[in-house]
Amino acid sequence: MTEPAPADLIHLEDADGNHCIVRVTGRFQPGVLTGHDTLRVDMLVSTSFIDARLNGYLFQRDLDAWERDLSDLAPGRQASIGGDRGLNLVLHMHEDGWLSVTVDDPDRLTTLLGIRPEENWVYEHQGLLEQVKQTWPSEVIETAPMAYEWSPSRKR
Repeated sequence: MTEPAPADLIHLEDADGNHCIVRVTGRFQPGVLTGHDTLRVDMLVSTSFIDARLNGYLFQRDLDAWERDLSDLAPGRQASIGGDRGLNLVLHMHEDGWLSVTVDDPDRLTTLLGIRPEENWVYEHQGLLEQVKQTWPSEVIETAPMAYEWSPSRKR
């Protein structure tokens, strides 16, 4: 069975060429209960002052939190992905449509950039999230703390 092609979970860019992309590249450990549902990601950030590619991981709970944050996002609020460990991204929406984007990888880089995305970017990102969830669905159930089994709906 071949791994699906990488898919963008986040793809923000503006007319000035600034962009921030979070691309899911596959499962961390396909077929291994404890790593199967963990997703590998590349974060690509480019502006006039930085061009970075950072590697990280997302858990299914990160996707769920991202979904909630996107649904509640409004001017003055923020959405984040990556949690409080390792690589994470925080988007703060301003009244004028600009986003302050904070990229934090504690061991390598912390930066803040501004991006003015298209008006319908939230709706588009909800679609990107749904595509990622369909491509790499959760297939592991935690039956007790630190005890896992395959979901009955797992596609083999």
